[in-house]
Amino acid sequence: MMMFLGLTSSLAMFQAIMNGLLRDLINTGNVAAFIDDVIVGTETEGGHDKIVAEVIRRLEENDLYVKLEKYK
Repeated sequence: MMMFLGLTSSLAMFQAIMNGLLRDLINTGNVAAFIDDVIVGTETEGGHDKIVAEVIRRLEENDLYVKLEKYK
């Protein structure tokens, strides 16, 4: 995946990319994505870990990454 510098609607384009990558997780209500923030909310810790692993897998498959220093 590549985003070109100078793209006039780059934030909207990135949001569309995130929505596409995480659509099924967003539809279940366990994940919310806003630009470069991905929020995972689950009932159990085990379920949380599973969804976080799936989000990271999808990001890696699409050449996106997470900055660990921004992780909470």
